[in-house]
Amino acid sequence: MVPHPVRWEQVERALARKRLRLTRPRRTVIEKLLARHGHRSADDLADELRREGSGVSKATVYRTLAILKDSGLFDAHDFGTGKILYEPMVGTPHHDHLFCIRCRRIIEFSNDEIERQQLLVLKRYRFEALYHSHKIFGYCDRCRREKRP
Repeated sequence: MVPHPVRWEQVERALARKRLRLTRPRRTVIEKLLARHGHRSADDLADELRREGSGVSKATVYRTLAILKDSGLFDAHDFGTGKILYEPMVGTPHHDHLFCIRCRRIIEFSNDEIERQQLLVLKRYRFEALYHSHKIFGYCDRCRREKRP
Protein backbone atom coordinates (compact mmCIF):
# COMPACT_ATOMS: atom_id res chain seq x y z
CA MET A 1 0.00 0.00 0.00
CA VAL A 2 1.31 3.43 -0.95
CA PRO A 3 1.84 5.75 2.03
CA HIS A 4 -0.50 8.73 2.36
CA PRO A 5 0.70 11.94 0.70
CA VAL A 6 1.84 14.48 3.27
CA ARG A 7 0.43 17.96 2.95
CA TRP A 8 2.59 19.72 5.49
CA GLU A 9 0.92 23.07 4.80
CA GLN A 10 -2.39 21.61 6.07
CA VAL A 11 -0.68 20.23 9.15
CA GLU A 12 1.08 23.53 9.85
CA ARG A 13 -2.18 25.49 9.43
CA ALA A 14 -3.98 23.12 11.82
CA LEU A 15 -1.25 23.55 14.40
CA ALA A 16 -1.13 27.34 13.90
CA ARG A 17 -4.86 27.57 14.67
CA LYS A 18 -3.98 26.14 18.08
CA ARG A 19 -0.94 28.44 18.32
CA LEU A 20 1.41 25.48 18.01
CA ARG A 21 4.40 24.77 15.80
CA LEU A 22 5.31 21.70 13.76
CA THR A 23 8.05 20.43 16.06
CA ARG A 24 10.34 17.51 15.30
CA PRO A 25 8.44 15.16 17.67
CA ARG A 26 5.08 16.11 16.13
CA ARG A 27 6.50 15.65 12.65
CA THR A 28 7.84 12.21 13.69
CA VAL A 29 4.38 11.16 14.95
CA ILE A 30 2.70 12.33 11.74
CA GLU A 31 5.28 10.71 9.46
CA LYS A 32 4.93 7.40 11.31
CA LEU A 33 1.14 7.52 11.01
CA LEU A 34 1.27 8.36 7.33
CA ALA A 35 3.97 5.80 6.52
CA ARG A 36 1.54 2.92 6.27
CA HIS A 37 -2.09 2.42 5.53
CA GLY A 38 -4.49 1.42 8.22
CA HIS A 39 -5.91 2.22 11.61
CA ARG A 40 -3.57 2.55 14.60
CA SER A 41 -3.99 3.25 18.28
CA ALA A 42 -2.05 5.93 20.13
CA ASP A 43 -0.52 3.30 22.42
CA ASP A 44 0.64 1.14 19.51
CA LEU A 45 2.14 4.16 17.81
CA ALA A 46 3.87 5.34 21.01
CA ASP A 47 5.27 1.83 21.60
CA GLU A 48 6.61 1.66 18.06
CA LEU A 49 8.27 5.08 18.38
CA ARG A 50 9.78 4.09 21.74
CA ARG A 51 11.19 0.83 20.29
CA GLU A 52 12.78 2.87 17.49
CA GLY A 53 14.40 5.20 20.02
CA SER A 54 12.72 8.29 18.58
CA GLY A 55 12.56 10.07 21.92
CA VAL A 56 8.91 11.01 21.33
CA SER A 57 6.89 10.76 24.52
CA LYS A 58 3.52 9.04 24.83
CA ALA A 59 2.04 12.39 25.88
CA THR A 60 3.26 13.99 22.64
CA VAL A 61 1.66 11.17 20.64
CA TYR A 62 -1.69 11.66 22.39
CA ARG A 63 -1.60 15.47 22.12
CA THR A 64 -0.59 15.36 18.46
CA LEU A 65 -3.36 12.89 17.61
CA ALA A 66 -5.94 15.07 19.37
CA ILE A 67 -4.83 18.11 17.37
CA LEU A 68 -4.89 16.18 14.10
CA LYS A 69 -8.35 14.79 14.82
CA ASP A 70 -9.73 18.20 15.78
CA SER A 71 -8.33 19.63 12.56
CA GLY A 72 -10.01 16.98 10.41
CA LEU A 73 -6.70 15.69 9.05
CA PHE A 74 -7.15 12.40 10.91
CA ASP A 75 -10.21 10.52 12.05
CA ALA A 76 -10.67 8.59 15.28
CA HIS A 77 -12.74 5.41 15.37
CA ASP A 78 -14.18 3.53 18.29
CA PHE A 79 -14.82 -0.04 17.19
CA GLY A 80 -15.58 -1.18 20.74
CA THR A 81 -12.16 -2.74 21.33
CA GLY A 82 -11.14 -0.46 24.19
CA LYS A 83 -8.77 1.48 21.94
CA ILE A 84 -9.44 4.48 19.73
CA LEU A 85 -7.94 3.85 16.29
CA TYR A 86 -6.66 6.74 14.18
CA GLU A 87 -6.73 6.95 10.43
CA PRO A 88 -5.28 9.59 8.11
CA MET A 89 -7.85 11.53 6.11
CA VAL A 90 -5.16 13.43 4.21
CA GLY A 91 -5.60 12.58 0.54
CA THR A 92 -8.20 9.93 1.39
CA PRO A 93 -11.69 10.01 -0.10
CA HIS A 94 -14.64 9.50 2.23
CA HIS A 95 -15.27 5.86 3.07
CA ASP A 96 -17.06 3.71 5.62
CA HIS A 97 -16.04 0.62 7.58
CA LEU A 98 -16.93 -3.02 8.14
CA PHE A 99 -15.53 -4.35 11.42
CA CYS A 100 -15.15 -8.06 12.19
CA ILE A 101 -15.94 -8.57 15.86
CA ARG A 102 -13.97 -11.83 15.92
CA CYS A 103 -10.62 -11.08 14.26
CA ARG A 104 -10.92 -7.26 14.41
CA ARG A 105 -10.27 -6.88 10.70
CA ILE A 106 -11.33 -3.51 9.33
CA ILE A 107 -12.56 -3.36 5.74
CA GLU A 108 -12.97 0.05 4.13
CA PHE A 109 -15.69 0.53 1.55
CA SER A 110 -17.42 3.27 -0.41
CA ASN A 111 -20.94 3.12 -1.73
CA ASP A 112 -22.48 5.96 -3.73
CA GLU A 113 -26.02 4.72 -3.10
CA ILE A 114 -25.56 4.83 0.68
CA GLU A 115 -24.22 8.38 0.35
CA ARG A 116 -27.21 9.39 -1.82
CA GLN A 117 -29.65 7.91 0.68
CA GLN A 118 -27.99 9.78 3.54
CA LEU A 119 -28.38 13.05 1.62
CA LEU A 120 -32.09 12.33 1.11
CA VAL A 121 -32.52 11.74 4.85
CA LEU A 122 -30.73 15.00 5.62
CA LYS A 123 -32.96 16.87 3.19
CA ARG A 124 -36.14 15.26 4.52
CA TYR A 125 -35.38 16.23 8.10
CA ARG A 126 -33.76 19.57 7.20
CA PHE A 127 -30.66 18.46 9.04
CA GLU A 128 -27.23 19.94 8.43
CA ALA A 129 -24.55 17.26 8.80
CA LEU A 130 -21.06 18.28 9.77
CA TYR A 131 -19.60 14.80 9.48
CA HIS A 132 -20.67 11.20 9.78
CA SER A 133 -19.24 7.79 10.43
CA HIS A 134 -20.80 4.60 9.13
CA LYS A 135 -19.63 1.36 10.74
CA ILE A 136 -21.08 -2.10 10.29
CA PHE A 137 -20.16 -4.75 12.88
CA GLY A 138 -20.27 -8.47 12.14
CA TYR A 139 -18.11 -11.31 10.84
CA CYS A 140 -15.72 -11.19 7.89
CA ASP A 141 -15.94 -14.01 5.35
CA ARG A 142 -13.07 -16.00 6.92
CA CYS A 143 -14.45 -15.77 10.48
CA ARG A 144 -17.98 -16.52 9.31
CA ARG A 145 -16.77 -19.73 7.64
CA GLU A 146 -14.58 -20.71 10.64
CA LYS A 147 -17.39 -20.36 13.19
CA ARG A 148 -19.70 -22.79 11.39
CA PRO A 149 -20.07 -26.15 13.18
